[in-house]
Amino acid sequence: MNRIDKTFKDLKQKKEKALVGFVTAGDPNIADSLDLIIKMCKAGLDVLELGVPFSDPTADGPVIQRSSTRALCNGVNLSTVFEMTKSIREKTSIPIILFSYYNPVHAYGAEEFYHKSIAAGADGILIVDLPPEESDELTSCWPLDDLALIRLLAPTTPLDRMAKISESASGFLYLVSKTGVTGSDGLDTKEIGIKTKELRSVTGLPICVGFGVSTVEDVSAVASVADGVVIGSAFERIIEENLDNPDLAVILAKKTGEFKKATKIN
Repeated sequence: MNRIDKTFKDLKQKKEKALVGFVTAGDPNIADSLDLIIKMCKAGLDVLELGVPFSDPTADGPVIQRSSTRALCNGVNLSTVFEMTKSIREKTSIPIILFSYYNPVHAYGAEEFYHKSIAAGADGILIVDLPPEESDELTSCWPLDDLALIRLLAPTTPLDRMAKISESASGFLYLVSKTGVTGSDGLDTKEIGIKTKELRSVTGLPICVGFGVSTVEDVSAVASVADGVVIGSAFERIIEENLDNPDLAVILAKKTGEFKKATKIN
């Protein structure tokens, strides 16, 4: 059993939902980024989404856009991300999902990307702008299916399209909570519940919900209907507000613990 499947199985037995945390690799710098990620993992993160910095992150709001800019200014690229993944894997056994746009992966080369990801200890890849109809050029170069391909679904995705996307997914499904970009405010938990129920009717994969989740109350509400809660902009906002704070990693670890507590089912 791979790390993703085992994590969701173990959490279900413990009556907890997955806390999935996104951070941009190399933000605010490579050394501090590694430190804060490892502390977040120890503080309760169940799944790590390690963001590959990109110059045109069109699905992301301004907070994550700025985090990518900072990381790119630090010289972070895919090779750096692989090295960071390897270092993180030496410290934790939680699943690591590489979160990227397609351009860096395509430029790196599909087969080489696969081998480097596996060698570094990554468990999956989420490519924001790669639809199922176009993903064969990537996955056809993979010799095995041991790198999960996480799929995104929009709140406007119709049921038949949900079924089609789910067929080619593995690991878990990422259900976007609302239209717009990451970090935008406001959650309609009733609508999230409806969409999650619809998606469950066409897949047996775990469903994680993200976009706009920023408070403990948000986490608790989403955890009541989904298998996992994805938080990104809220973490990156803390980083941005504490760029020169030597206690940044401690602050993030504390917030991670608060979010994790909210994923436990009463």
